[in-house]
Order: sequence, then C-alpha cells, then structure tokens
Amino acid sequence: MRELSNRERKWRNRIILVLFMLPFVSLISASAHLNDLAKVKARGQLVMLTLQGPTTYFEDGYGKNGFDYLLAKAFADSLGVELVVKTKPTLRQLLYSVGGPQGDFAAANLVKTAERNQSLVFATPYLEVTQQLIYRGGTRRPRSLENLDGELVVIADSSHSEHLELLKTERPKLTWIEQDYAEMSDLIRRVHEGEITYAVVDSLAYLINRHIYPKARKAMDISDPQPMAWAFPSHHDGSLLDAANTFLQHYIKSGELDSMTSELLAQTENFSVSNSQQLGKLVANRLPKYEAMFRETAAEFGMDWQLLAAVAYQESHWNPMARSPTGVRGLMMLTLSTASEMKVDNRLDAAQSLRGGAAYFLKLKARLPDRIEDPDRTLFALAAYNVGFGHLEDARILTVRNGKNPDSWDDVSLHLPLLSKKKFYSTVKHGYARGNEPVLYVKNIQYYKTYLQLHALSQQDFEPDTEEPAESVDWEINGVPTI
Repeated sequence: MRELSNRERKWRNRIILVLFMLPFVSLISASAHLNDLAKVKARGQLVMLTLQGPTTYFEDGYGKNGFDYLLAKAFADSLGVELVVKTKPTLRQLLYSVGGPQGDFAAANLVKTAERNQSLVFATPYLEVTQQLIYRGGTRRPRSLENLDGELVVIADSSHSEHLELLKTERPKLTWIEQDYAEMSDLIRRVHEGEITYAVVDSLAYLINRHIYPKARKAMDISDPQPMAWAFPSHHDGSLLDAANTFLQHYIKSGELDSMTSELLAQTENFSVSNSQQLGKLVANRLPKYEAMFRETAAEFGMDWQLLAAVAYQESHWNPMARSPTGVRGLMMLTLSTASEMKVDNRLDAAQSLRGGAAYFLKLKARLPDRIEDPDRTLFALAAYNVGFGHLEDARILTVRNGKNPDSWDDVSLHLPLLSKKKFYSTVKHGYARGNEPVLYVKNIQYYKTYLQLHALSQQDFEPDTEEPAESVDWEINGVPTI
C-alpha cells in the first residue's frame, strides 16, 4: 500500500478537521440566530436586575421575597426557567446594566418616564404610584414646594429627580440634593430620625415603610399617578418583551396581580401613628430581652418567630407578669386550664408561657380540616386562640349557611361578628361570643408581624451583585387594595 505524501497527509487532516468542526459551526450558527426569548429558554435562566429593598427584593424568614421578585418569579415559572437575581448598589448602575451581559431586564419599582424611554423599552405597567414629598412629624408641614425650609434629598437618576427638573422650570428657586447610594426606605428612615428634612418617595414605598418609621409623614403629592413597569433594552429583538407583556396581561386579567398587591399592602389600613410609636418603643426597649427566646422557641416548634412574637405582643405587650381581670396570666396570657393542658407549671415563667402558647396554637391549627391551607389555616388558628375553637366552628357553620366558603378566612371573618346577635348565636352549638374581637385580634397580629418583618429588614446590610437561582414561593392573599 502506497504511503501518503506529506502534502496528501496535510489535505487529509484538513478535511477531517473540517468534518469534525461542522456540527459545532452549525450549533454556533443556530445559536446566533436564536431570538432573545429562545436564548433565555436555551440557557434555562431568566436574569433579573434589581435593587434590594422591602418592595423590590429581599430575604427574610420565608426565603427570597419582595414584590418585584415574586412577580418576576411567576414570569420565569411561566417560561419554564429559573429566575436568577442580580442586585445593583445604585439605580444608575441598574439602568446602565439592562440588556448587557449581566441581565435580561430590570425590575425595581421602576417608573416609566420620558427620559428613560429614550434608552429603554417598558413592559405593560403593573402598578401606578404617585410621587410624594415627606417630612418629619412634629415639624411644620410644607404646603408647597416653594416654602421648603431645609434640604430636600432624592435618589440620583430617579424618576423623582427627573420630575423635579420639570417642576423647576416654574419654580426656579427649587433645589435638591441627589444621592447615589440611597434607597427609598432609607430616605424615609432618615426623615423619621431627623437626619434630613424632606425627601421624595413613591406612594408604594411610603405605605410600606410608614409602619416602621411613623414620624415620616406625607406632606403632599407632587405628581400625577405614574406607571410602574419592567424595563427592557431597546436594542434587542423584542421577543422577551412580548413574552413579558403576554404574561403580565394574563396575570392582571386573572386577578393574581390584585391578590399579590393586596398582600403587599394588607396592613396599611391598620396603620396608627400612636400604635406604631408604642410598638417601636417596645421593640427597642423590651424585644431585645426576649428575641432570642422567641427565635429558639419558634425553631423548636417549627414556627415563624415573628408570628410568635406578634402573638405575644398582642397578648401581653411582652410583659411576662401580665394579668387580666378574668385570671389569664403571663407572656401568652394562658388560662389555668390551657396551662394545665400544655403542661405549664408556672404561667409567670416567660419561657414556659411561650412554649405553652406555641404548643396550644399548633394544637388548634392541627384540629382544622386538612384541606385548609395557609395563610387561611394560620389565621383560623389565631382566631381560635382568641375566641375558642368552638366559636370558630360556629362561625364556619354560619358561613356555609350563607353560601360562602367556610375554609376562607375572608368569608368566615365576615360571619364571626354575627355570634354576638341572638338571631344567629341561638342557632349554633356554642352560643354567644364577642365575634368582633377575634377579627380585630387577627388583624392586629398581622400588623405587628409586618412591623417586625420590616424592622428586621431595616437592620440588614445588603450585599450587591448576588446571583442565586430562585426558589419557588407560594403566595396566597386576600382582598384588593387601591394605591
């Protein structure tokens, strides 16, 4: 057999190399022609750029959380991909990163503005917010932007600074300070503490944070309602934007967006400056003494420590020596019979009382039908802790008689007050009850728990540029608020 010459061997090797590379060239070529949506599906990840904060993205006892996070997670689930979250330390860096190698889109309570429309494309709006001027309670409330007596601080490159530039054309003396490394909840805190005199924030941020910073007060709206939306790069092909719009339109039409918004703002109706200030004082002066015990006991019983702390606050204001005229005593205000049932020897021992209260709460929760899921299950157990399991069951019977859902706290809470009327309580097993009280009891605990969550969040030091696949989050809520 004739040996190949050097020249023939070189040509043979070249042909083999070409044949070997053809599949890879085809794959690269095909990848280059994928549209943006197909690329997201091919890599199995949707990358969201955001800022950390209580209305955008944060981590708490339930894991990853925040309105924009949950909405984006639902979008990623609809595409069958993982959500990857990357945070930026400033709004400027966030906006500059959209559409680059770091992220597919930005979701951070962004308002659609004329200036941003020049470089970004916005999806279907999911909320409307109003820009609000805030000041510190106890100082003179400004009646207009012309009579501000102190420094006005806003976030650099924000829709607020853009709007102030427009207002300045008619108010040439209007001045303000722009800060890069700022977040709206932080501005609200600084107004509350008197560090700055005024700030401009969105109505959503104010509603969420006023619980934790009650001295920060709304002075006035300085804008009309503005649309809040996700931002996409203008130079891309629009396929991912189209998918986002389809998802958002369905999410809005189905009522799921209203439900999510309701949960976000569920406690704003219960806001009271005086109650928040009292709670704030006890959080600062009394909670540190018991927080470790709340956390340890909650971990032992598989509960959320902030829920357990909220129940204890509602019961005794974290006073282990508390006593009622009817003889209930201690941190969790146990009756003698409940204490005996839960093996509590000394109701005035804070640790015993807390463990007994936690065990009793879980016992009530376990008695409910298995088909009732959270959050309704927890709300029912809280109501039973206050009014008794029998009265709760009577209210559920009245709910059925009225053609409503006995497994829905929304429906049952409307029927509990009927137990104070003879026309109704005479028809059920356990008779009269002050049915309004458990409804208020549950609302208060939800409010206190929200306050504690926001307080814990305000103590966090956020680390930018995190990147982790998101976990599944179940979010079930009641009611539909307006902003």
